[in-house]
Amino acid sequence: TVPYPTYTPTPLCAATINNEWISFCPSHLKPVVGIQFDTLQQGISFYENYARLSSFDTRLYSTKKRKYDGKISLKYCLCNKEGFRETPRLQSNCKKKRPITRMGCNARITLKLINDQDNYIIFSFHEGHTHPLTTPSSTHHSKQSRNLTLAHKKYIMDNSRANIGATKSYRLMKEHVGGYQNMAASVSDFKKF
Repeated sequence: TVPYPTYTPTPLCAATINNEWISFCPSHLKPVVGIQFDTLQQGISFYENYARLSSFDTRLYSTKKRKYDGKISLKYCLCNKEGFRETPRLQSNCKKKRPITRMGCNARITLKLINDQDNYIIFSFHEGHTHPLTTPSSTHHSKQSRNLTLAHKKYIMDNSRANIGATKSYRLMKEHVGGYQNMAASVSDFKKF
C-alpha cells in the first residue's frame, strides 16, 4: 500500500538563527542598500509596498533636516511594532487595559538625501522582525489594507439617515460583500466616520 502524501503548507516566514522573523518576498521588491529614488515619497511608498507584501505594518519615525536649507536629509520608516510603550502610572479610574502593540522590533529602513542631487537612497535596511508576521487570512486587519472608500462612506450616511448605527451598518455591509475579509475596513473605522 502506498501511504497518502502529507500536506505541509508553505511557510510565509522563517525564523533565523538570531530568532528574527524574515518574510519571503520576491527579491526585486525587497529593499537593498543603495537603491535610488527620485523623491522621498517614492522611497516611503516602496517600503510600504514591501511591508504589505511581507505582512506587516509600517509607521514613519523621526526626520533629520539640513540646517542651511531645511531639506530632509534622513527619514526613518519602521515596523509599527518597533520600540516599547512606556508603562503608564496606575490610575484608580483606569477601567480598560490597552493591548500591548510594541514588541521591540528592529525592522526598519533609512532613506538618505544624496548631497549633490535631490534624490534619496536606501542608506540602511534591517529585515528581521522580533514578532511573527501576519498570516494571509488576517491581513485584512492591518492598517495599510484598511481604508474607507466612497462607497463605504455613502453606505454609512444612507444608513444613518434611516437611523441605523455604525455597528449595524458594518454588519449589514459584511453580509453584502461576503465576509469580514472583504470589508477593507473595521467597525472602528465605521464608528470614527
